[in-house]
Amino acid sequence: MGDPSALHEELSALIGEQVIIDVKGRHIYIGTLQKIGREVLVLSDADVHFCDDSQTTTELYVLQTKKNEIRANRTTVYVMRSEVLSMSRLEDIVDY
Repeated sequence: MGDPSALHEELSALIGEQVIIDVKGRHIYIGTLQKIGREVLVLSDADVHFCDDSQTTTELYVLQTKKNEIRANRTTVYVMRSEVLSMSRLEDIVDY
């Protein structure tokens, strides 16, 4: 694996940005990254979305969120870093 401090530095550039976090399982998290802890990522004004509860695909849901805005259902959410598969800025989602 890489240097954990280098990874922390790279992720720190996303603090204050609206991000999408893909995790193991069927949830996605969309919100403003507030803090990067040793064990958790902290999002504010977040949408915790269970993909199986929606009739739309995850990709379409994310595109709609980018276009319309985050539909926050949590003031603050703590995402376990051990569950994270990927994270990207909402603005980096490619429209198609």
